[in-house]
Amino acid sequence: MPELSPRRRLLVLAICCMSLLIVSLDNTILNVALPSLRRDLHASVSGLQWTIDAYTLVLASLLMLAGSTADRIGRRRVFQTGLAIFTTASVLCSIAPSLQWLIVFRMLQAIGGSMLNPVAMSIITNTFTERRERARAIGVWGGVVGISMAAGPIIGGALVEYASWRAIFWINVPIGLAALLLTARYVPESRAPKARRVDPVGQLLVIVLLGTLTYAIIEAPEAGWTSPLILGCVAVAAAALVSLIAYERRRVEPLIELRFFRSAPFSGATVIAVSAFAALAGFLFLNTLYLQDTRGLSALDAGLHLLPMAAMALVFAPLSGRMVGNRGPRLPLLLAGVATTASGLLLTTLNAHTSDLRLYAAYVLFGIGFGFVNAPITNTAVSGMPRDQAGVAAAVASTSRQVGQSLGVAVVGALVAASLNIAAWAVIAGCGAAVLLLGLLTTGRWAAGTADRAAERLREPAPKSVVGAR
Repeated sequence: MPELSPRRRLLVLAICCMSLLIVSLDNTILNVALPSLRRDLHASVSGLQWTIDAYTLVLASLLMLAGSTADRIGRRRVFQTGLAIFTTASVLCSIAPSLQWLIVFRMLQAIGGSMLNPVAMSIITNTFTERRERARAIGVWGGVVGISMAAGPIIGGALVEYASWRAIFWINVPIGLAALLLTARYVPESRAPKARRVDPVGQLLVIVLLGTLTYAIIEAPEAGWTSPLILGCVAVAAAALVSLIAYERRRVEPLIELRFFRSAPFSGATVIAVSAFAALAGFLFLNTLYLQDTRGLSALDAGLHLLPMAAMALVFAPLSGRMVGNRGPRLPLLLAGVATTASGLLLTTLNAHTSDLRLYAAYVLFGIGFGFVNAPITNTAVSGMPRDQAGVAAAVASTSRQVGQSLGVAVVGALVAASLNIAAWAVIAGCGAAVLLLGLLTTGRWAAGTADRAAERLREPAPKSVVGAR
């Protein structure tokens, strides 16, 4: 990628943030619309879970493929393709005649979405090469998530209130088209110096692993945890995981670069991403049902109630980026863990008559926690990695987020279906505790040493193997 002027770099950052905005906005808007969608399409709790998880599962399955493909054939080309598919699929979602078709179109949306965020992060990584400048850019990136959280519930609530749930997908169209045109004009093409080859076996194993595991969690309350179908899915998921690790270890150019995980900070960031985004997905899913079904609020009022959480995420995400750039990831991760855990514990006390003051306190704490956690995850994922593997490293971090969202919705939805609402709220506190513990363990001197050794290994050629060898 050619050296760009400071103004051009900021413009590239803005264009990349537009893709993040429509993807993040789509998720927050959809959560607010779930009760309306359930009434209109006669959906069960598991049906609502699938409208979210069909998207996140496909997204998680394809992110690493999209990242490595973009490094190989061109990041701008893949990014533009993703924008076109995502925008078209949004139109199709808005006219879906049934729940089944909506789920299909959400999966198509996810195919486009898989080409957006990890590729955009790779473009940002290769545009902002200085460490502090990159950390600040990632802080802005995290702030866009906060903007989507602030705007999504309110815009979604207003659209559901005054139009219908179908209108929530319209917002993606003008933003997607604008980003598509601006990308063609201002984003330079870039690719990795050495192209990575496609790994179809690894890709298939990832799809089988995520699909069977999530299906088992979502459908278990209805089918029974000990039913042959659910036990079979768990067994297949376990076999897929073992096979994936064994196969990828033998690949010269694997879909998942297992050498990344020799870095304790990278491994920690991956698990933290799963925990934090499981908490986020569970939080949004549970609060949508709580505010509209338990407290009887309209979609718009429910969106307004979530504004304190979103505002805190918006304020603290850029602050977290600056803290990571100046002092490293430890303090933001510890603050994120403490705030998220405290929020989850407060949420376990909710009932139909809980005061707004206690509710808002829990929301503010959650927003602070989520605002702090995003920048350390992304920065750790790409820092220290060779630039020619930036797309793959960013895709692993993005995949972890989507896996977390899928599992969060699956687990809390299963608990709600089993009438274990307090346990569902407790999952959020547990995720916060995981962020706190891993933040302590993976940001010290020992962890930094493992990161340095992993970076050295990544600069060496992978051991030759019969699998995938030329």
